[in-house]
Amino acid sequence: MHAPSLIHPALGIDHGDARVGIAATDDFGILAYPVETIDTAARDPVACIGELAERRGSRTLVLGLPFRLDGSEGSAAAKVRAFAARLHLRLPDIPLVFIDETLTTTSAAAKLQQAGRKARSHKPIIDQAAAVEILNLWMNEGALQP
Repeated sequence: MHAPSLIHPALGIDHGDARVGIAATDDFGILAYPVETIDTAARDPVACIGELAERRGSRTLVLGLPFRLDGSEGSAAAKVRAFAARLHLRLPDIPLVFIDETLTTTSAAAKLQQAGRKARSHKPIIDQAAAVEILNLWMNEGALQP
């Protein structure tokens, strides 16, 4: 593991089959905030992330990697790694790092509930909130080796 350099902006990515949540850091890489949820049936998430990264001047992509509770990688992690390979082809000059996203959606849902959001209203923003959690983990703990 290595600690992230907190001197540049990054995008956090919560990959899912139906939706991809995107979060960003501020220009200094200190605070994370939600950006958007990409509906994969309507838009190509790789193209959208490429445009966002270029427009925002992102210097790191932080992708949540789902592990099983026993710490092993399963089919969901394989999908994320394949998605990461596509992102790397689109954005070869931007480093892509993985962060263990175990329980980030659960944590995001709990925080939304604490903020007074009803469970049924979580769906449109839960992926963005999970992406914020991914960025926060990266900023606090560092990334996994690719």
